[in-house]
Amino acid sequence: MPGVLDGVRVLDFGRYIAGPMCAALLGDLGADVIRVERLSGGEDRYLLPVTQAGDGASYLQMNRNKRGMTLNPLKPEAREVVRRLVANADVLVANLPGDTLCSMGLDYESVREIKPDIILASTSAFGEEGPYGNRVGFDGIGQAMCGATYLSGPPQQPTKSYASWVDFSTAIFSALGTLAALMDKKANGYGQQVHTTLFGSAVAAFNCFLIEQSLVHPNRTSSGNRAQSSGPSDIFRTKDGWIMIQVVGRPVFERWAALMGETEWLEDARFDSDTQRAAHGTLLSERTQRWACELTSEEALQRLADVRLPAGPVYSPQQVLDDPHVNATGMFSLVDYPGAPKPFPLLLNSMLLSQTPLTLRRRPPTVGEHTDEIMVELGFSLKEIAALHAKRVI
Repeated sequence: MPGVLDGVRVLDFGRYIAGPMCAALLGDLGADVIRVERLSGGEDRYLLPVTQAGDGASYLQMNRNKRGMTLNPLKPEAREVVRRLVANADVLVANLPGDTLCSMGLDYESVREIKPDIILASTSAFGEEGPYGNRVGFDGIGQAMCGATYLSGPPQQPTKSYASWVDFSTAIFSALGTLAALMDKKANGYGQQVHTTLFGSAVAAFNCFLIEQSLVHPNRTSSGNRAQSSGPSDIFRTKDGWIMIQVVGRPVFERWAALMGETEWLEDARFDSDTQRAAHGTLLSERTQRWACELTSEEALQRLADVRLPAGPVYSPQQVLDDPHVNATGMFSLVDYPGAPKPFPLLLNSMLLSQTPLTLRRRPPTVGEHTDEIMVELGFSLKEIAALHAKRVI
């Protein structure tokens, strides 16, 4: 069954997560995605190495449903290759600084001269204007500068998330913007630039706290895992591990009070609203901890589930892979990759479309795996391809 983007060609000049993940999402939806990287492989290919050749886990996640080619776009002989790639594409994805895009001839003005209706999905750390316009950055910088790191972790120790949520949210924003641009192109016939920033995505995710600060100035500081807007909402130790419980809203609090045997607290003004419960969150967490420490994680979670209280275990990575729900729902596809010790788990079904489901059509490509195939499609002769190989252009 063809995907919703069947027939759309995407050039992926992205690196690390935000750009490549945007292109991967478009590929999941059926687009023909061509990843273009340096001759030795992109610098993002080798993070968290897991194969004999050193290909990394991050690369394997971000580059499914793509064909791969190598190219040195800074060589004069590469200009014609870039021109033909752009001329045959609908979308160009690039999370590179503006000056780098210009030096590669991939800035919007340059590519629209080749293909007037092309869509450029570009991502930078801070955008193209403002005092930080030329700065580079990664996910953690966005986490730090949006306020999230300041309010995370134990008091006096700002803590970033291990998960790259800024990169992933930026990729989703970029893919969403690209889909909107493709719809507009279909209706009106022109392309446009879709630009996203890591800093903007981070601020968007944290904006409710910025609104609160602007209007009522609570000047919050970190409180570890204990929530500051409801309660009890915290991580608790059990006899054999840790669990998280989140109580938000009066109905859920009523069920919590019944489970704890503290129904008189329902008439206590200290716990009259989420705001009040958050203000007295330490007391609520202490009470919940006394309950949890008498049970195993499995026992506690079952009792919480029986009364429909939101809760879950704090898992190690291996426990995620072993989770019965993960395996029963087929959350992962097992993918073979050259040099990997065994098939690896790849998540593809985070979006479930009933009529046009996401499909895994290609494993991630090895370095330059489809270079010659793509060059032939662009109209280069075998002799020309061999010459470009000899000159280390491709």
